[in-house]
Amino acid sequence: MSLVTAVCRVDRLHRDSGTIGITAIDKRPVDGPVRVRPLGLHADVQADRKHHGGEDQAVYAYADEDAAYFAESLGRDVPPGLFGENLRTSGVDVTGAVTGERWRIGATLELEVTIPRTPCGTFARRMKVDRWVKRFAEEGRPGAYFRVLRSGPVAAGDPVVVTHRPDHGVTIGQIFAGLSPEQARAVLDSGTGLAPKVVRDVSRFLARGRVLDR
Repeated sequence: MSLVTAVCRVDRLHRDSGTIGITAIDKRPVDGPVRVRPLGLHADVQADRKHHGGEDQAVYAYADEDAAYFAESLGRDVPPGLFGENLRTSGVDVTGAVTGERWRIGATLELEVTIPRTPCGTFARRMKVDRWVKRFAEEGRPGAYFRVLRSGPVAAGDPVVVTHRPDHGVTIGQIFAGLSPEQARAVLDSGTGLAPKVVRDVSRFLARGRVLDR
């Protein structure tokens, strides 16, 4: 069964040596249901809103299965929220989710997969692991951002149901690894309704005659 195993939001802001000066990456599990609206979880926050948050990156989900992989690789626990995720899931392939795929969580909440997470310096400083950005990228387990199609509450234990999967088949993992021109065109040709950031990112790289590579 696919379900949400933890719901996380910012616990506290911390000083950070990056350009913003503070970070809200310290997400921790909360008890009970949390309302999710177009800009994300109630009472959550993003310090760097240029690169995080917004309607097309309102919710970040990471899989228990991928967290377990990193826990074994790093020799340490990877508890919910450590990677800055809002939702920790089990039994649903986050890396294999197709951009534009829709999830119903619980009775009301509906989310749509948009883009993979890009590791940054703030993430590296939080993890305190040598060459963490490179290491995280090479493993190809980025987690996925979502936009909110229908607001609603979310709580640990809520079931996750994939209600729609686009025919183009381009996954979060493939976007993260690098799209071929054919894959990029397949996404753009799949029809209306794609998240604006997905359309912008894919169109920009095609216009430059490049693939989406890292």
